[in-house]
Amino acid sequence: MARKTFETALARLENITRELEAGELGLEQSLKKFEEGIALAEFCNRKLEEARTRVELLLVQDGGQTIEAAPFDSGADGA
Repeated sequence: MARKTFETALARLENITRELEAGELGLEQSLKKFEEGIALAEFCNRKLEEARTRVELLLVQDGGQTIEAAPFDSGADGA
């Protein structure tokens, strides 16, 4: 089995979301997909947190400056 990456986990999570939203799965299948989705979401969250920590460390190492983290503004209107 290939090593799980953020990108493959996110793609699988998106696929699971589509399957669940379609409403064509039975209860047991839906629960299994939901459980898998939760695990994938936790994996992705861990990877994002690791990336954020690495970026912060690199920024501090680069200039010794304290850099304040700010939320990302994608410019989207929430839709």
